[in-house]
Amino acid sequence: MLFASHVEVLLEAAVNLVNELTDGERRGTPYSAPRGAHLPMAAAAALPRRPGVEPPPAELPADGAARLARAAREMRGVFEAVAEGRVDDAARIVNALLLETGARPQLDRTPGEPWQVHFHGADDRYGAGWSAGCATALALAVGGEVGTRIGVCRAPHCDRVYVDGSRNSARRFCSASCQSRVKAAAFRARRAGVPDPESAS
Repeated sequence: MLFASHVEVLLEAAVNLVNELTDGERRGTPYSAPRGAHLPMAAAAALPRRPGVEPPPAELPADGAARLARAAREMRGVFEAVAEGRVDDAARIVNALLLETGARPQLDRTPGEPWQVHFHGADDRYGAGWSAGCATALALAVGGEVGTRIGVCRAPHCDRVYVDGSRNSARRFCSASCQSRVKAAAFRARRAGVPDPESAS
């Protein structure tokens, strides 16, 4: 485990929010993020559901969903900056997010569990709380030894993001689907006698 469990949940939320609530490309096709009446349900669905974590409602209030969508667009910039080696830019984006969300630490405890440091926003609404928590988790990642483990999928026509939890920090794709697409394309290229650009780099 690379992070404390609470931080892992927040990083998972950051990845999900960026991948579900920002436009771009996903697994080889253009992707348009949900908007309008579809956004509150999509934002709620992007939040992690784990044992010991209060499950989000099936649909968020419109203002909370909009706030999460804005945060997701900002967080995308963090993943992209780190993937491109622009850590200073990533840090500036994270600092702006921390300030905007009013992120603050607080000791919380669920029944039967020890006290844990959780991260809260300027108020207790879902949009503010999750935005602040995700910003803090990204701050801990970018400012820690595992900052290079956040990235953007390297498969063609995909810009979804990920956090690499592998032991050897070898992850390069957002999903097994994209990894399979790249392997299949490389196999077809070898059969056709075309050099693999990945192996040449």
